[in-house]
Amino acid sequence: MSRTRFVSTADAEAHPSPAEPLRLQVLAALALHRMATTEQLRQMLRPDGSRQLLSRVLNKLRATGWVDLTPLPDAPTFAWYLTADGARITRDLPALRGRPPYPIPSGAAASLRTPHTLTVVRTHLCFAADARRLGHEHGPWDWTPEVAHSIGDGERLVADAVLHYTVVEGAHRRKLRAFVEVDRTTMSSERLATKLIDYARLFSHEPQPVGRRKPTTPGPAWLRWYPVFPRILFVLTNASPHRLKNRISDLQDMTAQHPLVAAFARTVQLGAAVLEDLEDSGPSAAVWVPLVAGDPRPWTEL
Repeated sequence: MSRTRFVSTADAEAHPSPAEPLRLQVLAALALHRMATTEQLRQMLRPDGSRQLLSRVLNKLRATGWVDLTPLPDAPTFAWYLTADGARITRDLPALRGRPPYPIPSGAAASLRTPHTLTVVRTHLCFAADARRLGHEHGPWDWTPEVAHSIGDGERLVADAVLHYTVVEGAHRRKLRAFVEVDRTTMSSERLATKLIDYARLFSHEPQPVGRRKPTTPGPAWLRWYPVFPRILFVLTNASPHRLKNRISDLQDMTAQHPLVAAFARTVQLGAAVLEDLEDSGPSAAVWVPLVAGDPRPWTEL
């Protein structure tokens, strides 16, 4: 199929569904999620389909030069990612909501990003599987990785992901949003906890007008993107249960002791959970530790 024909088809397909070309969904998923294994793409796009189906599509896309792969160091499998040509093909996909795709320039560059990126995808798949089981709404395009916001003084906060999730209870629909921070225990516990200060700064940050110009949006800057400030969810993994428990305790200490974070926590729900608990029991189980006080609970009840 020619590139011109592919782009024409992509422009007409704003919301990929099982009835639409799987190759388009795969390219859009890799453009949005940066990287994924064959099995992760199957769970994301065809949870009732076969791994062989995804493998055939991926191998055809690799033959076109639009995707490539890098081996995983601890498993006999690969992670797939967009090439520069693939990124150009997907640049105008409506499913990406105007977010530019980010190609990975080489296998060496891909290998550096693989552990964290695939762990973020694992986290997304927990919410997606839970939503399917419960009849809620959360699909491949309801999880946006690496979302950046200014927090003033020339600094930016980059969330690992923004989660959009709709709880469906009969005729009632409740839309929830969350900033998700995935911690693989590769940074110090104190540095992880300081992320809470950055989120508190985002909550209160108001852009300053230049010269005599008035702010385009009165009030905090986050109101440009969210009707309600998203809750903050920390997902921890890659360490012993004792060490992960200590890191959650450090997050709770920061919430209690830092005045800006303490004030922030009176308005915004904050919680932390272990990734393996999400995979075993689902995010809707009582596995989330509130960072203020209280017993573990579902993330929707923080």
